[in-house]
Amino acid sequence: QVQVAESGGGLVQAGGSLRLSCAASGRTFRDYASAWFRQAPGKGREFVAAISWNGDSTYYGNSMKGRFTISRDNAKNTMYLQMNSLKPEDTAVYYCAARRTTAQTIHSMTTVHDYDYWGQGTQVTVSS
Repeated sequence: QVQVAESGGGLVQAGGSLRLSCAASGRTFRDYASAWFRQAPGKGREFVAAISWNGDSTYYGNSMKGRFTISRDNAKNTMYLQMNSLKPEDTAVYYCAARRTTAQTIHSMTTVHDYDYWGQGTQVTVSS
């Protein structure tokens, strides 16, 4: 099985940018579709973005479109989330998730139940 670990969170002012990383270990990451979710205090875990095993397909949550970009580098066993134009409502713990599949239908993999492997999360705080 694969293990994933997030990094890159922090405190940023509204309008700023952050880049999160998700490093995979244990098995080759290229066998896995992967995604980012986030969870704000007192709320459920929200889908942010997903990417297919080879990066050919990506899908975003509605409030992230045009501001966030998901990407991956399988040679480095790493996935990324570039977040621009950050807003205070983006404040949350951001989680990396993975699922062993080569399917390209990632638009159907947007719930927590669609993923089997999770990181511990990284805090993103956006100040107004």
